[in-house]
Amino acid sequence: MNKVIEKYGFKEGLPQELEIKNLATLYRDSREDLIQPHRTDFYQIIWFKKGAPKHMVDFNPVQIEPNTILFVDKNSVQRFDENEFVDGEVLLFTDNFFSKTEEDTRFLRSSMLFNDLYAISTIKLNGVNTIFQTFFELMKTELGHSADTYQSDILRNQLKNVLLVSERERQTQNSALINKGPDLDCVIKFRDLLDKQFQIQKSVAKYTTQLNVTQKRLNSATLKVMDITPKQMIDARVILEAKRLLVHTLDSVKEIGYTLGFEEPTNFVKYFKKHQTITPIEFRNKFGN
Repeated sequence: MNKVIEKYGFKEGLPQELEIKNLATLYRDSREDLIQPHRTDFYQIIWFKKGAPKHMVDFNPVQIEPNTILFVDKNSVQRFDENEFVDGEVLLFTDNFFSKTEEDTRFLRSSMLFNDLYAISTIKLNGVNTIFQTFFELMKTELGHSADTYQSDILRNQLKNVLLVSERERQTQNSALINKGPDLDCVIKFRDLLDKQFQIQKSVAKYTTQLNVTQKRLNSATLKVMDITPKQMIDARVILEAKRLLVHTLDSVKEIGYTLGFEEPTNFVKYFKKHQTITPIEFRNKFGN
């Protein structure tokens, strides 16, 4: 039977909203929670040093090889492999910790490590293994010190270096260069609006009005950055949420349709089948527990 998906917040009481945990220890202490679908309101950088698990992120199975780093965006639904031993480290941090300035916010929102809606970001650590080990050790050492007025800035700078090196490695390994500039800025603003309004707003024109750009301008930006149209981005976001609700809640198809802004249940069923080739009920039966 399906059950409501658990959502976890960042651990309270820590001096900084950044934490590094041993993966084997975390797995040992919280295995039953990890192997169930769950989401968090913080970002995760999971370094699988040992093990080759199949990790699920928003219905995408990611086959992990040893010495791989996986980047999981906040609010993504994930599930750890219950059959594979893993060891490594996981770095957890929040928006509140990283985004102290507008520049910080823009940096995080423009990073394709967490914001590529159509691929789960991973990098294989080959020649840069020592660099990552050094960064992680520096952060663990700093976290071991008593918090003072310098600590958060030191940790933020070290984390930013991890993200910068990771982004360079991802682009090198995937041969996909995302040029930062007006097009990316436009897509980021659209994506932020979409995350807040997709349940009630599915019209490209309404989004372009709020963004104060033409439909042609938005279309050009999303095609250059994401290789898809604004309409395809809207549909992908709605379908992703529909999948999450179908598999991880007990809501009826009718209730899910209403939640996603469809006044008539039949319209939601037609919409879902158009994009997935199967009905919502068939999807729930296939992927539900």
